[in-house]
Amino acid sequence: MLEFKFIKRNCEWLFICLFFSIVVFNMANNNSFNIRSILEKEKLNGKNFLDWQRNLQIVLMQEEKEYVLEEAMPEAAGDGVTQAALNRWIDANKDVKCLMLATMSADLQKTFINSDAFTIISELKNMFQDLARVERFETHRQILETKLKKGEPVSPHVLKMIGLIENMSRLDQQFSQEMAIDTILHSLHSGYDQFKLNYSMNSLDKTLTELHGMLKTAEKTLKSDKQDVLMVRGGKFKKSGKKRNAKKGGNKASPTKQTGAKSVKRKVSQPTSESECFYCKKKGHWKRDCLKLKEDQKNGTVVPSSGIFVIDCILANSTSWVLDTGCGSHLCSNPQGLRRSRKLSKGEVDLRVGNGARIAALAVGTYYLSLPSGLVLELEECFHVPSLTKNIISVSCLDAKGFSFLIKDNSCSFYFKEMFYGSARLVNGLYLLDHDKQVYNINTKKAKKDDSDLTYLWHCRLGHINLKRLERLQKEGILEPFDLEDYGKCESCLLGKMTKQPFSKVGERANELLGLIHTDVCGPMSTNARGGFSYFITFTDDFSRYGYVYLMKHKSESFDKFKEFQSEVENQLGKKIKALRSDRGGEYLSYEFDDHLKECGILSELTPPGTPQWNGVSERRNRTLLDMVRSMMGQAELPLEFWGHALNTAALTINRAPSKAVEKTPYELWFGKPPNVSFLKIWGCEVYVKRLISDKLHPKSDKCILVGYPKETKGYYFYNTSENKVFVARDGVFLEKDHISKMTSGRKVDLEEIRVEQQTLENAQDDIQDETQRSLEESGENHGQSRNVTPRRSQRYRSQPERYLGILTNESYDVLLLESDEPATYKQAMTSPSSKQWQEAMQSELDSMSENQVWDLVDLPDGYQAIGSKWVFKLKKDKDGKLEVFKARLVAKGYRQVHGVDYDETFSPVAMLKSIRIMLAIAAYYDYEIWQMDVKTAFLNGVLTETVFMTQPEGFEDPKNAKKVCKLKKSIYGLKQASRSWNIRFDEAVSDFGFIKNADESCVYKKVSGSKIAFLVLYVDDILLIGNDIPMLNSVKIWLGKCFSMKDLGEAQYILGIKIYRDRSKKMIGLSQSTYINKVLDRFKMADSKRGYLPMSHGMTLSKTQCPKTLDERRRMNGIPYASLIGSIMYAMICTRPDVAYALSATSRYQSDPGEAHWTAAKNILKYLKRHKDDFLVYGGDDELIVKGYTDASFQTDKDDFRSQSGFVFCLNGGAVSWKSAKQSTIADSTTEAEYIAAHEAAKEAIWLRKFIGELGVVPSIKGPIALYCDNNGAIAQAKEPRHHQRVKHVLRRFHLLREFVERKEVEISKIGTDDNISDPLTKPLPQAKHNSHTAAMGIKHIGEWL
Repeated sequence: MLEFKFIKRNCEWLFICLFFSIVVFNMANNNSFNIRSILEKEKLNGKNFLDWQRNLQIVLMQEEKEYVLEEAMPEAAGDGVTQAALNRWIDANKDVKCLMLATMSADLQKTFINSDAFTIISELKNMFQDLARVERFETHRQILETKLKKGEPVSPHVLKMIGLIENMSRLDQQFSQEMAIDTILHSLHSGYDQFKLNYSMNSLDKTLTELHGMLKTAEKTLKSDKQDVLMVRGGKFKKSGKKRNAKKGGNKASPTKQTGAKSVKRKVSQPTSESECFYCKKKGHWKRDCLKLKEDQKNGTVVPSSGIFVIDCILANSTSWVLDTGCGSHLCSNPQGLRRSRKLSKGEVDLRVGNGARIAALAVGTYYLSLPSGLVLELEECFHVPSLTKNIISVSCLDAKGFSFLIKDNSCSFYFKEMFYGSARLVNGLYLLDHDKQVYNINTKKAKKDDSDLTYLWHCRLGHINLKRLERLQKEGILEPFDLEDYGKCESCLLGKMTKQPFSKVGERANELLGLIHTDVCGPMSTNARGGFSYFITFTDDFSRYGYVYLMKHKSESFDKFKEFQSEVENQLGKKIKALRSDRGGEYLSYEFDDHLKECGILSELTPPGTPQWNGVSERRNRTLLDMVRSMMGQAELPLEFWGHALNTAALTINRAPSKAVEKTPYELWFGKPPNVSFLKIWGCEVYVKRLISDKLHPKSDKCILVGYPKETKGYYFYNTSENKVFVARDGVFLEKDHISKMTSGRKVDLEEIRVEQQTLENAQDDIQDETQRSLEESGENHGQSRNVTPRRSQRYRSQPERYLGILTNESYDVLLLESDEPATYKQAMTSPSSKQWQEAMQSELDSMSENQVWDLVDLPDGYQAIGSKWVFKLKKDKDGKLEVFKARLVAKGYRQVHGVDYDETFSPVAMLKSIRIMLAIAAYYDYEIWQMDVKTAFLNGVLTETVFMTQPEGFEDPKNAKKVCKLKKSIYGLKQASRSWNIRFDEAVSDFGFIKNADESCVYKKVSGSKIAFLVLYVDDILLIGNDIPMLNSVKIWLGKCFSMKDLGEAQYILGIKIYRDRSKKMIGLSQSTYINKVLDRFKMADSKRGYLPMSHGMTLSKTQCPKTLDERRRMNGIPYASLIGSIMYAMICTRPDVAYALSATSRYQSDPGEAHWTAAKNILKYLKRHKDDFLVYGGDDELIVKGYTDASFQTDKDDFRSQSGFVFCLNGGAVSWKSAKQSTIADSTTEAEYIAAHEAAKEAIWLRKFIGELGVVPSIKGPIALYCDNNGAIAQAKEPRHHQRVKHVLRRFHLLREFVERKEVEISKIGTDDNISDPLTKPLPQAKHNSHTAAMGIKHIGEWL
């Protein structure tokens, strides 16, 4: 039996050895197969793209086939590629392609079955890398936000952080060992500060696992490491006559009162030979006589015996005080500050530290500690402990006395009855009272009474003017009499008025009013003022120093503001301005400004280059105003956008305050009477203002904030914070004393003029030139004598890189621009000044969803994943840009949807803009009614057929069902199928009412009843109703109101960012995008640029040779939003501006690699739009509705590939309705061929117009052929000739479709002169006169030319 078992075991062993031998052999001979198995673990499904791509690279690296995915396969042998190499490439491509397809999901296989390997990997990167980026961003956010809270265990926290770091590594964001450890240490709370300090100082190099173990050990010792100082009152007072410890020898008598007796001299005990020193441990002397102690004290090397080693090892200054929460009493090391003290006998009070060691307290008393704030802190029952190297203030004792504490920004401040006493900064884990640093703040002034309070009150009321000015106001009787006291230092003034020494005086003073006016422009400021103002201009009279201030949105308003100032002061004073002194800013050097000064006889004094001192009055006035604004803002609790109101208030007060430059106040010299300052109050103080209309049970007043004084009427400007509006009221109850007694000591106000270094201005010459300069081409001759004026080189904001780089952060570059003051997240909305309005807007959105029964709250089933939701906020404005309503929209994060799972078809049509223009042109001709309606929450009307789950809206989660999700029943905004579901639902509704869809434009509907006709145009949720019968249109409104929740907007005035102006007496309609263009100008910081005359200069060409050539040039251009600017201009072009079509087509070709020349050309388009932003695309004035087309081409205008430019425009009722400017898809070898290709493209557009307009049934002329005008006889002949010629035999067959259109008499092509071909601006840059005449023929007119 034993022998059988032995044989059996040997057989099993031999079998195992044989099995492993076979496995090893297979692995050696099938190595490729085993490596490829790593791709079979999980097939590519989109979410695992990075892992799948990394595994694929490993496999191809082993097989030496990675080159297949690095570049496209050559089409044929040649150029260094042999036929054998090409064959190997083809075989490798086939092998890699099969490998990729075999390891991806079925849906992806169907998509890429006909693509090669290089194309597959390129498309996959485009599809899934953004998704990986989102996951990487979310993981990184979790790493930054994950913090260990006090009381939580450290082990789960560390494991979670390690998991997040490993997830980042999986997403190709590698963390080094050092970075990972630093990240984990940074996430720990302050209790681990000592651990982190020791770890860093000892340069420990541990793994994450070792760090985990160290932190678990440190967690156990956190409580035991606390070194609390305890007070142990173990003894009693010793009676008179009792002996001290015999070890120290001698007797010590307690002092007693004896009537009529002399004081008994105390006997001083002496040490014996057995007495031991507590310091050096030697016998024969005591510690007080120890020579070693005295030597160590002199050298600063005393070894403490108190056991408070934590303090000793950090600081060495014996005068420093530490705020301690663990100490039960105040402790001091020096008895000099003790008052009413008494000595302690041994054993009366014992002090112990955490390790049990005793420390000696020799005396107790009240310590009077002088604080940096100027106050004195009384520390009662403060023990003198000479062995301490640091004085200790007990927080618990101060708390018992009524003190309060505020810990913020690494500092602990303490107050008594809201009076600021002192502050201790955090140094190496201890709150150290910085006893040597002086601290001044507003609250300490509150301790001063009577006159000092009144002095400081008027200091604040008068915009923080200095004490000398207050004295002069009293001497002149303007201020009420009281004793002026020094109010110390005002922190708001320290923060807002720190300046350099002033320049010396230059020049002579004027001897009468308006003899000399100083002016200067300041801005742009770092923050826009309320109302969108970013600049201000000052005018200061030299004789009186009386000044005017005007806020401006753009620097170009300077001339208009000067004319406004001139009219007012000359009318009020009955005098004329004699001279105007300014610097060499471009705003003062224009011909327009100079001509006006000459007409009025005003002498223009320009400062020499590099001498700003000559304009010192204006520079100093601007500085003083900004100083006052910062001081006033620093004391007020108002948003920084109110600096404009503060500026006007500062200008008002400075005119009423004395100046060193004049004997009387500027106001008295200007008006001839003393100023009245009794109405002035502290700017920014709270005030109760009576309501004009109030209900019986509602409050009679509102709590507001004073923000200024109106110029037009007597009263005050008040800001209502709850309603976010500024209004005028006659009076109110001002809480001034409460304002200056608040606990806050003033805040730093970051309000500065944006400046750049002077060397960055070398390329700014173009921006300084006169923005109304006449070109020689326009005038035909030179202006004779040129100006000998050198523009100044100021340090103002003129640098191109600084102008544009600041707008790149956190902004979307969609064509339709977002408002800068719209919150991007729910948190931003809730912390904004308009939080109440946004809250109401979100509640309105949810109410609408509740009415439409959009979702049900359910538990998330297994196997499903809920997509997220997000709030989107929008400020709805009218055609003039005024705010109408706050709009909040709840959207789903549809990018997380999976095709075939929770959505299928997504396409949804919208009305083309050219269709809308055609309808408006027809409406203008027949004087049709044009009404506008808006569908509220349009997408919620779509029925959802797929099963989709969504998380609950942020901020509105149901507390009882917090874990449940929303099962959507209706299509919500953000879903991929939302627009399609809405379009299907709308189509069904209008079809039921009798509307017929246009076959060539699926969002245009028509309904006819006898002679009555109605058209309906749909653009997502905006509806235009056009017709000739008002009752019929009303019936359509009623029907739509029954089907959907509608908003009747009345007569159409503003749609898709386009203003609609109408003159029904002339049967004319004009379309304008001035508001949109202003937004684009503001967004790209071009609002202050000069205005251009042409979108592209005549003769200008762009090419790839102008692209960046060096790495520095490319890096610089990468920071410029070139593509965003092109996209923003494109929306204006496709809506109403065919005049910029060619310039946009030429500049848009270089979006992938733009250069400086391309960027300049794109900016010139904006400068042109700035000049012509008030131009309209006008329809009306034609006697007959006839569609006319114009086509043109420019031969080989592209210098890179020698292709030609095509352009066409079609007009109806006097205005362009369709246009296009594009580079041709093939090279033409003659002008005839280029014109022929362009005519072919125009003819295709004509066919669509003919079909669409013909189906409308209101343009009789459309039944005949559409007239198409061309200025090339050869192209016309080729279009009319059905036979092939030698000259066109090489032309692609598809272009001969033009002949068929002409033969079928759908298009009639005719000759037109070049000067009359209005499509010429769509193919090339033209001279200004020709450009203007052609654009006017397209219907582009200024508002004054037709309204």
